[in-house]
Amino acid sequence: MLDLSVKYLGLTLKNPIIVGSSDLSSTVEEVKKLESNGASAVVLKSLFEEEILLEAATKAEEARIDQMFYAELSETLDYIDLHIKEDKLAKYLKLISDAKKQVLIPVIASINCITPYEWTDFTVKIQDAGADALELNIFLNPTDLSDKNFEQTYFDIIGKVMKKVKIPVSVKISPYFAKPGLMIKKLSETGISGLVLFNRFFSPDIDINSLEVKSANKFSTETEQYNVLRWIALMSDKVKCSLAASTGIHSGESVIKQILAGADAVQVVSALYRKSPGHINVMLKDIEKWMNKKGYNYISQFKGKVSQESARNNAAFERMQFMKYFSGIE
Repeated sequence: MLDLSVKYLGLTLKNPIIVGSSDLSSTVEEVKKLESNGASAVVLKSLFEEEILLEAATKAEEARIDQMFYAELSETLDYIDLHIKEDKLAKYLKLISDAKKQVLIPVIASINCITPYEWTDFTVKIQDAGADALELNIFLNPTDLSDKNFEQTYFDIIGKVMKKVKIPVSVKISPYFAKPGLMIKKLSETGISGLVLFNRFFSPDIDINSLEVKSANKFSTETEQYNVLRWIALMSDKVKCSLAASTGIHSGESVIKQILAGADAVQVVSALYRKSPGHINVMLKDIEKWMNKKGYNYISQFKGKVSQESARNNAAFERMQFMKYFSGIE
C-alpha cells in the first residue's frame, strides 16, 4: 500500500496536492467537493486587505457627501468604517468555521496583503475561527518606482502577524527580487512555517481591434512550472521551513518533478478550472503509478532526490541559459 502522506507547515497531509486560493475554495460546498476529489488541504479564497480598506473608505466618502449625515459626521464615519470591516471579516470567519465543521482536511485561511497595518488584528479572529494555518499572499507591485524598501515590508508584515497568532504561517511570494535566493533564505529564518513559490500575476495583452487591454492568459500553462522548479531545487536544502510549489502544476508528472526538486507540497488551481476538481484524483493515480514503477512506497523516499545538493550536475539549476542551445556546444 503506497503512502502519499507529506508534512507541510507542521501539518500531516494525506497527499501533496493542496488546492490554492481561488473561487474554487470560496464556499463550504466547493471545499467539500475538493475534499471528496482528493485534495489534501484547501487554501480558502483570499481576504483582501485593500478590498476591506477601500470599501470602508468608499462608504465613508459617501457619508461625507450626504448632507443629512454631515452634521454628526465623526461618529457616523467611525461606525461605517467599523461596520464595513467587521461585516467583511464576519463572512470570512463564518466560511472558516463552517468549513472546519464539514471537512476533515486542513483549512488554510489566506490574506492578500500589501502593508503591515491594521488588518493584522484580523489574524487573531481567523485563528479563533478554527483555521489550521494562515497563508499571507504578499503582493508588492514590482513596477512601483517610488523609493520604498519593499523587501523590508515583507519582514514587517511577518513580524506583526507572528506576534499575534500561534497557528502555522506561510508566505506566498513573487519571484521579483534582486536576489531571490537570499530573500527566500532570509524569509525562511523569520519563524514562518512555510513559503509558497510563486505568486502568479495578471499578464496583459492588447486587443488590436478594440485597442483595449485584456488578459493574456487567465490560467497558467505547464510551461510556467519550470521557473518554480528551478527555485525549489536551488533552495530546498537551504531553507528552514516547508516549501510549496505553485504555478504551472497541471499533472501528476508536474507534482513528481517538484517533489524530486525538494518541494514538500504543491498548490493547484488552473488545472482544476480547466479539467474540474476530479482531475486531482487523476494526478494522484499518476503519482501512484510512477511510484510503483520506481519501487517507492513513500513520498519521502524521493523527495529532494534531484535538488541542487543532490543532483549529479548541480550547476544545471543555476545556469540561466544552456550553451548547447545557443552556441551549438553539446
